[in-house]
Amino acid sequence: MTDLHHHGDAELAPGLVDLAVNVRADAPPPWLRAVLHASLDAAASYPDPVPARTAVAAAHGRPVDEVLLTAGAAEAFVLLARAVRPRLAAVVHPSFTEPEAALRVAGHPVTRVVLRADDGWRLDPAAVPGDADLVVLGNPTNPTSVLHPAAAVAALARPGRVLVVDEAFADTVPGESGSLAARRDLPGLLVVRSLTKTWGLAGLRVGYALGPPPLIARLAAQQPHWPVSTPALAALVACSAPEARAEAEAAARDLDRWRAALIGSLPPSVVVEGSPRSSFVLLRVLDGARVRDVLRHRGWAVRRGDTFPGLTRDHLRVAVRSPEVSSAFAADLAAILSPAPSPEEVP
Repeated sequence: MTDLHHHGDAELAPGLVDLAVNVRADAPPPWLRAVLHASLDAAASYPDPVPARTAVAAAHGRPVDEVLLTAGAAEAFVLLARAVRPRLAAVVHPSFTEPEAALRVAGHPVTRVVLRADDGWRLDPAAVPGDADLVVLGNPTNPTSVLHPAAAVAALARPGRVLVVDEAFADTVPGESGSLAARRDLPGLLVVRSLTKTWGLAGLRVGYALGPPPLIARLAAQQPHWPVSTPALAALVACSAPEARAEAEAAARDLDRWRAALIGSLPPSVVVEGSPRSSFVLLRVLDGARVRDVLRHRGWAVRRGDTFPGLTRDHLRVAVRSPEVSSAFAADLAAILSPAPSPEEVP
C-alpha cells in the first residue's frame, strides 16, 4: 500500500544537505521577515482576513468572493473532501498525495489516473473517466516537474464537475505559463495556490484557493473561525504586491538556469524523467533505494519516489539548488554510480 502521507521533510536529518524539500530558500527574504515581525504587534487582536483576501483577488484579477484563504494549500484539500460529495473522484498521478489521502479519509470513492513515463508524464485528458465529477491534478506536477499545457487542463472542465488544479508550484515557472488562476470562464474550476515554495514559508502554513463563489462558500463553511493567522495574512498581502510578484518572476528565471545546470551536471546513466519545468527534477537510477541510502551517508537528503503512485524505488526527486550545490551533488552521485564503488561509499 502506497504511503500517501510520506513527504520530503521525512527525509531530513541534522547534517544533511536538503534536496528533499522543494522550498526555494531556507528562510524568507529579509524584507518578508520584517513584515512578519511587524505583524506580531497585531497579535493581540483576532486576525482580519479582508486586506489579504482583497490583495490576493487583485493580484489575480478576480472578485473577492472568489478567494478563500487557507492554512496552507493542504488545508484546501481537506476542506474540499468535507464540502463535496463526489460520485467518483479521479486523481491524476504521479502527484502530490494529500488530495487523495483527504478524499479517502472522508470516504469518497477514488480512481487513479496514472500517467505514463513513455508519454513524458504528460496529461491525456481522454484518460480521465468521463463520469468523474471531481478531478484533481497538479500543474506543474509534483514530483515529475512536468508543466501540462493550459489547454489540456482546461479541457477537463465541464458542467457538473469540480476540477481542482494544484498550482503550488505555478510561480516557479517564468510568466506562470500554464496557470489557470485567472480563468473565470471554466465551470467548477478550483485553483489551489501556496506561498510555501517561493517564499520559504512552509512553517507559516499559508495558501489560498480561487474558484466560483458558491464553491468557495461551501469550502469556507468547513473552516473554523480565524483559520489563517495574522502573520500569514500579512505575508499574503506582502507577497501579492507587484514588487513581490516581480521578485518571484526573477527567481523563476534564475531557477530555469539553475535547473539546466543541475541536469547538465548529472552522470549519463541517470535518466531525467519528462521535461522538468519547476523547482525539482525527477530522476531514475538503477538500484535507486541503495543509491538514496548512500547519498544519505555522503550527506545528501533526496526524496524517495516510491510513495508516489506510478513511481518506483528507482525514482528520486531532487530539488534544484544553486549550481555549486548541484555540481557537488552530481559529483557524489557519479561516484556512487561508478562501476567499482569504494568501501566508504557503502553505509
